[in-house]
Amino acid sequence: MAEEIGISVKDKFCLTIEEASRYFGIGEKKLRKLVNSNLDAGFVIQNGVKILIKRQRFEQFLDKLSSI
Repeated sequence: MAEEIGISVKDKFCLTIEEASRYFGIGEKKLRKLVNSNLDAGFVIQNGVKILIKRQRFEQFLDKLSSI
């Protein structure tokens, strides 16, 4: 829906797993594992069964890692 009105992924506050996978170059399975093991890290929003990733907070999280 956001892409329908012209918002690019780099400007969005939250990304779906699919969008985050393309944006960060991380596979969807790996992202789901990272989300499930870091639910309290501050970059995950759950809307029912839908998982959203706060883009900037996830970038900060990744900056602290040396491997995933």
